Amino acid sequence: MVLHSRNPLIRFLSWLGSHEMGVLLAVAGIAAGVLMFAEIADQVEDGGMRKLDRAILLSMRNPDLTPRGPKYVQEAARDITALGGVTVLGLLTIGVCTFLALDGQKNMALFVAASVVSGLLMSTLLKHIFNRPRPDLVPYAVYVATTSFPSGHSMLSAVTYLSLGALLARSQERILLKAYFILSAILITLLVGVSRVYLGVHWPSDVVAGWTSGAVWALVCWRVAQWLQGRRTLESGVSSERI
Repeated sequence: MVLHSRNPLIRFLSWLGSHEMGVLLAVAGIAAGVLMFAEIADQVEDGGMRKLDRAILLSMRNPDLTPRGPKYVQEAARDITALGGVTVLGLLTIGVCTFLALDGQKNMALFVAASVVSGLLMSTLLKHIFNRPRPDLVPYAVYVATTSFPSGHSMLSAVTYLSLGALLARSQERILLKAYFILSAILITLLVGVSRVYLGVHWPSDVVAGWTSGAVWALVCWRVAQWLQGRRTLESGVSSERI
């Protein structure tokens, strides 16, 4: 069995695949969870992150302040950043919820939709509370219209992709497939956040705060889902094992 493989990578992936909620919790912990979000927010308010934010942002720019790398890298960054936009995430959520409803999991469809929409509302609320200006060191490579902290793209990517990754993982019995969905969700979330800094529209601390709050929100939603499934008010999906 895969679980007894001597290959450390396979053993690690097996562990990830068999503990979806543990992975979400680990992501929230790596992103430093609620406590780190509070610390970053405090540092942002006091200006303590300014020097590090500037150094990281400028490290992705040429001396003339254009993004490093050839033009196709910039185009790729814009494509990646769109994966965290409201339009793409909205279409993805509608598609997944429609599939769940057609599959007879209407309550799960409503729950997934509520998780993503509530994440959007939370992101908007946090932006209004902190009202941090966007970076003013470099020209923006994409259009922006809201305030900077936390990064909405990073937060919504974490909420949506981690939640959907866990949902897809639960539909599989093979451990490596479970790990594939979880790791893919994490990778997309990370790439979206990095693209926001590369394009000059967010400070690095905005992105880390977005990852943190998004991962925590996904974790909370799936804890609630676990509780509802235990009460049999929410479908358990294909797999009956506990997260």
